[in-house]
Amino acid sequence: MRIDFQSKNYKPKDSLKEVVDKKIQRLDKYFDEDVTVKVMMRESKDRETMELTIFLGSAVLRSEVTGETGQTMYDLIDLAIPKLEKQIKKHHTILASKSKKFRQKEIVENIKEEEKKTSEIVRTKSFELSPMDEIEAMAELEMVGHSFYVFLNKASEKVNVIYKRNDGNYGIIEANV
Repeated sequence: MRIDFQSKNYKPKDSLKEVVDKKIQRLDKYFDEDVTVKVMMRESKDRETMELTIFLGSAVLRSEVTGETGQTMYDLIDLAIPKLEKQIKKHHTILASKSKKFRQKEIVENIKEEEKKTSEIVRTKSFELSPMDEIEAMAELEMVGHSFYVFLNKASEKVNVIYKRNDGNYGIIEANV
């Protein structure tokens, strides 16, 4: 397995590269041929981000994690590897189902069962939408400490969702009914 290190606004130490290399080499057991893993490390403001990408012909497997304050690249590799490993397993399962049609139904059922186990609605909330402008919504988002906030836009009179992006800026999703 070849590892291509890239960085932006971040200078990785050799000891970090060795740790990342050692942990990524464990993924080699999933591949017959030699594959390249692109490791992108970047720092913006007070956050560090690590992105792992594997190119497999027509498929791209990718894992990106952004650290909270105090987390280092050493912590981020421990978060990124399991995400990537889960994608690799799912990719191999899909390939196996295509090549062995008689097992296809069984594999799809197993994936659906696994998704049911990992993804379920555990809470439902309802609330009143307050008309406000985007600046007020941004302030509310910061006050509640969530990653998004739903509001009724005064200007457009439409339901909007404001969210905080990984780069520290904000985005707005406008619902059309």
